[in-house]
Amino acid sequence: MKGSTAFLPIEIQLALRTVHESWRDPVELGLAAMHAADPTYFEQLCSNGFLPTDGRLFAAFELPIEDVRYVLIGEGPYPREDSATGVCFMDGAVKQIWSPDGAGLSKKVNRATSLRNFIKMLLVADGRLDESVTSGEIMRGIAQTALAPDSGFIQTLPELQQNLHKNGFLLLNASLVFRTSVAPARDGKSWQIFLQTIFAALHSHSVSFGKVPSLILWGKIAEQLQRIHETSLFPQIVAEHPYNLSFIKNRTMQNFFRPMQLLKSCSKEKFC
Repeated sequence: MKGSTAFLPIEIQLALRTVHESWRDPVELGLAAMHAADPTYFEQLCSNGFLPTDGRLFAAFELPIEDVRYVLIGEGPYPREDSATGVCFMDGAVKQIWSPDGAGLSKKVNRATSLRNFIKMLLVADGRLDESVTSGEIMRGIAQTALAPDSGFIQTLPELQQNLHKNGFLLLNASLVFRTSVAPARDGKSWQIFLQTIFAALHSHSVSFGKVPSLILWGKIAEQLQRIHETSLFPQIVAEHPYNLSFIKNRTMQNFFRPMQLLKSCSKEKFC
């Protein structure tokens, strides 16, 4: 491959194939800025191995820039190869949301702590779950209702991701990579340069249409992005990372997500 990405290892170049055309220039400019700041970064990244694998590094940028209403920013990819998808909080190991025996959330959702707490927060926001009791028989009852024919509940994690996309969520991480040999905060700092370019492009595009997206920052690594100028151009909502149990009771998050009805099949019917 030639052109503006010639400095990148082939593994990174191939991952660019998933990027929507509307994001191609900002993504390439962001990578060039990272390379200028540290010419060894991408070579070291590929020589040591990183998550996500299978060309999913830029999967979040499949959503066209014109569709973005919110930028949800987590900390980094799940630290498991089958789970890291390049899309924040969407665990690739999870397919079914509900346990097939109706006992509650599926075992794989329960293993993905952040995802589990996010779903429980949505259930509280929808008035289906009491935030003071979020396990046991109450979850069994919800799961059995959800599994019933024509329940109106989504059944799979891809459906949840689809509903988030329909509501205009760009699902990013503060660090696009996870490495066992490097602290997530350190990689997060390296990717700040990339995100500066992404935010600048998104703001420039959205201003021309009169609607600036909001940043949803989850966790301390995501909060570090407030230090860069470009984030000040956007409205922001900040919350603890969903791996904290307190996230389930977060009123700001409940109020923000309640109108979206993300656990309903075909959320926001006008988009169906």
